[in-house]
Amino acid sequence: MKRQKRDRLERAQSRGYQAGIVGRSKEICPYQSLDARSHWLGGWREAMEVRAVNA
Repeated sequence: MKRQKRDRLERAQSRGYQAGIVGRSKEICPYQSLDARSHWLGGWREAMEVRAVNA
């Protein structure tokens, strides 16, 4: 995988994580492409698990 594409997907996951940490809904995912969307949602899910453990 090209570095540029990997960086884009890593950024999508990071932004999903940030959205999850502050408690935003997964419905606000700004990505349309399947790859970026799945990475964003993966980050969001990870953040929700962290929130559940820390609650």
